[in-house]
This record gives sequence, C-alpha cells and structure tokens, in this order.
Amino acid sequence: MTDKGDDGAVPGTPRGDASPWQTAGRPVGPDGGTPAGPDVGVPAPPAPPALPDDESGLTGALEVLRARLGALRLPLETTGVDAARTELRRSTDQLDDYLLPRLRAQKAPLLVVVGGSTGAGKSTLVNSVLGEKVTQPGVLRPTTKAPVLVHHPLDARWFSTDRVLPGLARTTASGGANGGAAPGGTAPAAPAEPSRTLRLVPSDALPRGLALLDAPDIDSVDTANRELAAQLLGAADLWLFVTTSARYADAVPWDLLNQAAARKAQVAMVLDRVDPGAEATADDLRDMMVEHGLPDSPLFVIAEGELADGMLPEDGVGDVSRWLTGLGGDADARRRVIAATRDGVVDSLVVRAGDLADAADEQEAADVRLRHVVDRAYADAVAHVAAATSDGALLRGEVLARWQDFVGTGEFFRAVEEGIGRFRDAVGTFFRGRPKEAPQVEKAIAHGLESVVLDAAEEAAERSYQGWRGDAAGSALLEGLELSRTPAALRAEVGEQIRGWQGDVLGLVREQGESKRGRARALSFGVNGLGVALMIFVFASTGGLTGIEVGIAGGSAVLAQRLLEAVFGEDAVRRLAVQARDRLRARIQAVMDGQAARYTAQLDALGSAEAGGPGLRTAAAAVASAASAERRSRAGEAEAAAGSAASGPAASGQDLVEGRGLRGVRAKAAGTGPVDGRGDLTEQPARKGFWKRLFGDGDR
Repeated sequence: MTDKGDDGAVPGTPRGDASPWQTAGRPVGPDGGTPAGPDVGVPAPPAPPALPDDESGLTGALEVLRARLGALRLPLETTGVDAARTELRRSTDQLDDYLLPRLRAQKAPLLVVVGGSTGAGKSTLVNSVLGEKVTQPGVLRPTTKAPVLVHHPLDARWFSTDRVLPGLARTTASGGANGGAAPGGTAPAAPAEPSRTLRLVPSDALPRGLALLDAPDIDSVDTANRELAAQLLGAADLWLFVTTSARYADAVPWDLLNQAAARKAQVAMVLDRVDPGAEATADDLRDMMVEHGLPDSPLFVIAEGELADGMLPEDGVGDVSRWLTGLGGDADARRRVIAATRDGVVDSLVVRAGDLADAADEQEAADVRLRHVVDRAYADAVAHVAAATSDGALLRGEVLARWQDFVGTGEFFRAVEEGIGRFRDAVGTFFRGRPKEAPQVEKAIAHGLESVVLDAAEEAAERSYQGWRGDAAGSALLEGLELSRTPAALRAEVGEQIRGWQGDVLGLVREQGESKRGRARALSFGVNGLGVALMIFVFASTGGLTGIEVGIAGGSAVLAQRLLEAVFGEDAVRRLAVQARDRLRARIQAVMDGQAARYTAQLDALGSAEAGGPGLRTAAAAVASAASAERRSRAGEAEAAAGSAASGPAASGQDLVEGRGLRGVRAKAAGTGPVDGRGDLTEQPARKGFWKRLFGDGDR
C-alpha cells in the first residue's frame, strides 16, 4: 500500500503534526496511556477545559434563525427554487438534529455516522469492529433500511430521548442481528415505517463517549432512504465514510463529500475491498480527497478477504478499531472534533441562510410581478368601462331608441328651441303626464352597461391568464383552476351593481330635489325621469360617435342637460354628474377587484408577498456575530488552560476506556492494505501536514 506521506493519509503512518482526532487511533495501554512501540506518537497535549457555556448567546441566535427558516416559504416556481427548497429542508434538519442539540448538551457522546454507497460494506464494518452483529447486512438493495445507533450502555440516556434526531422514533434492542428484547423483556414492535425509526443498540465494546450510527445507503433506490442518509450525515459529529475500490470515484458520494468539505465537517474515509496489487487505488483516492478539500482526513484501507461468520478479519479492521478506541478514550480529541464540526456547520448555515434569503427575495419579486400582471389587466378594464360611459358610446342602439321614446321628438324639442320659459312649462307637463316610460330607458341603460362591463372583465381575465401562463411562477398556479374565463355568476353580480348605481343616481336626484323647495311638485312626478336624464348626461360626451350618430346622441345629451338645468340649475347639474360618475366607477372597480382576486387570492394563500428575506439575513448576521464571540471566549479559556497546564503536571489527555474493547484493537497492524514493496510504512519519515505547511510550525 502506497503511503501518500504528504497528507498522512494511510493509518499506521502517524504524523507528528496531526491533530488529536487524527492520531487518536493509537492503541491504549492498560493504564490508559499510550504504550511504547512503533505506533507511539508525540505526547498528547494537556486536555483543555470543557467547552464554555454559551455566554455569547449563540444558542439563542440559532433558535431565532431556526424560527425564521421555519417561517420561510418558497411556494413559487422561481429560478433555482428546487435547490433552495432542498437546502431549506437540510438546514432546518441540521439545526434540529444536530446543531441545537449539540449546543444544549455539549458533553453528549461524539456521534460517528457510518455512511457510504450501496453495498460498500458499512454494516459489515460496524459488526466487525464491534465483534457482534448489531446491524444486518444483506444482498438485497437497499440493504440498511432502519438506521442503527450503537452506544455504550451507560450512554443510553443521551440517545433515548429526542435530544438528537427528534424526528425519528426510537426502538431498543439487545444488540442481536434480529433485534432483541426491549427493557422489561418485551420484544420491540416492528415499526410501520422502518426508514423513520432509529434502533438503539447498547454495546460494551464501544468506549463511553462514542457512538456509531449505521446509516442507509446514500444512493439507495428508495428516495426516503437517500434523504434519511443525508439527514443522518448532517447530524454527525464525524463521518466515517465507506467506499470500495470499484466505486470510490462515483459522483453521488463526492457530492456529499463536497458538502462536507464546504462546511468543514470532520471526515474519515474507509476504502474497502482492495485487491492485492491495487495500491494505485488508494493513491488515487487520496489525490481525490486532496482535490476535493479533504487533505487532512484519515484514510483506512481494508484488503479484500474472506468473511468469517459475516465479519472481516481482525487484522483487517484493526486500524479502524484502534483509531476509534483512541478517539473514544481521548476527551481532548473528541472535543476538538465536536468543536470543528460544529463551527463548520454554523459557518455553513450563515452562508446558506444568505442564499435562502436571496431565494426569498426572488419569491417576493415573483409575487410582485404576477400581481402587476393582474392589476394592470383589471385597471385597464376599469379604464375601458370609464371611457365607454363617458364618450357617448352607450348612446346608441336600444338606449338611444328608448330615450327618444321617452322624451318624444315633437313639441318637447320645439320647446327647447323656443326658450327656457317654454321649456320649463314643457318639463312640468312632461313629468306630470309621462313618467311611466322612464323604466324602459333604465333597462336599456342597464343592459348596455352590463355588456360593456362583462366584455371588459372577460378581456382582463384572458390577459391575466396569458400573463401568468408565460411566467413559470404563475403557470404552476393555474393548474386545475378555471381562470381564463369569467365565472357564470359574474353577470348576476354586474347586474346587481348596475341596479345599485341606478338607485344611487335616483337618490342623488331626490336629495338635490329636496333642497329645491320650489321644484318639489315637479320632482314628485319626475324623480325617475330626472334620474334617467342624469344617466344620459353622464354618458353625454360625443367622443367615439360618427356620422349621424353625433347629431342624434349629441342632441339627446343636450336635451338631458337642459332638462336637468331647468330643474336644478347649471352648477348643481355639474356636481350631480361628477357624483354619479364617481359612484359608477366605484361599483365597476368593486366588480373588477373581485375578479382580480380570483388570481391574487392564489398568491395570498401562499404568503409569497412576505417570504422573509430581510428577517432571515438579520438572523444570520446575529448568528455570525454570536459565533465569533463564542470562539473568542473559547480561545481565551483554552489559552488560560494551556498556561495553567504548563506550570503543573502533564496530563495524558486520555479517558478511562471502559468495556471489553473493539475487535481487532490488539491485532497486528497489518490491515493497511496490500503490500507495495516499500517496506514498513511506520518507519518512513513523516512530512509536515497541510496546516503546518500553510501556516508554519505553530500549533494548528
């Protein structure tokens, strides 16, 4: 097996500059220290104090960020929204499953999640290092369905509650391959949905303070398994990533490993099933690890071999067992792993929250864009009706005919031409003798106005529909909805509004007449007639008419105006016309607003108008500030502890390792891979590690 000494990749090649969690894989002696021999490295540094309490408010800031993320909605189909939704789910899962539980319980055991591709041998590796079948490997895919978490018996309470991974139900087992008796002797019930259940297995092979979680396949054919695998890896303090010599370059694993590198997650790699003579495989994997941002991650190589009772040979898993044992027995190393992973997740969450805030801004922009399409279409519809009711266009056809029937064409017109005195007399005679014709004119006006409003609403609906259909965010909202046409109930609504407006006009005439005491007798006979005249006058402008219509409609308008002025006076007539127009526009606006709401209600229901981008940025900035303060506090306490340790007796940094120990710990260190003809790897001079090469010879 070729050692990529530049990066300290292969176990069995300790580096003097390696971090404690990387060198923790050395055997532990009976006294808890490091025995003499070829695996002895540099003396362990003094153990730092426990991680400081969260005086900086980091937990509180993260809880606010979690609330903001929980309120974030990305319902519209904007650019990149699928990726943003996935990132939102992963971020909230990581806060719930890992980060907040870790901050609230900093002394909880270090959780090592064993992940990898289908058939990589994750379950076999877990069983082999424990020396017992706690998880069931298989030939059917997916292999691991329900994740299995193995812990020291005295650490059970850390995992039996929803402190970590609260979304997974718990079952307990004695550690057998088929499960075991739950406390009290009752066999655990088979979960209805295995992939959403976490099976807890105690094992005294594991040291206290360390837990192993066998996760489902990251490339499982079962979507739920894939999502759960990613969720579990997001909840890990440390990844133990298993791959094979045949699949180490697959794209799916590296997608996850790239995410791990981006958020500075602590990762160790296991290259399984390496055939003799395939040294270049490990070399190539190490090169890929460097290329993808994992230069300091340990690489364990397990040679291809026969399984005995479903387990790998002891010497094959010896390096992994020694490394895990050393990590479990070194509180300093565990704290460093936890702190490094936690800090990386916090930094990553701040960046991801900013990206999600941008996605929220896109949601708000799409909401504004879609609303503008609807607002513009229905505003144009209101403007169209307003134009049609002020340019004389309604004074045609049936309206004009009924008006002429109402006023006649003989003596009444001549009275207008002969002077105002004669006209007033004609008005009195007219209203006393012919009020019964007014309802016919009102009906004609209502019918004509109804047609104009319905046509405008129909056109606005079609324009809105086409505008939304051409926008990805709007198109998705149209599915299953009949919005391109106006509803059948609209005709009745429009008719009701028009009758309401005609009632408004009669009310205005009546109010004005009551203020003219000298006209009371005439109004008592002619409120309907004067109201009709006011309606005609509202539609009085001759714009839009051509030819003979100009004279006819114009004459009708002048007649209505002269009639009203004879009763109320010129100023009152102008005021009445303005009020009548305003009330008509308000009622038409109400109709169009109701039609526009068929569209905008879809957006209102989604809440996309206030997606929450600014609030999310504020919360992310608060997390960044609190994290910076917490790290300064932690660095200060570590420096003080180092000074105190320098003046006192040296500490070993090792915890008491309880239990029977992992399988292969005392096996000969010969499981690093095929023989490569380069001699004993442990005797090769160690080169400076990545961080020392980058920053000098100071402590990392």
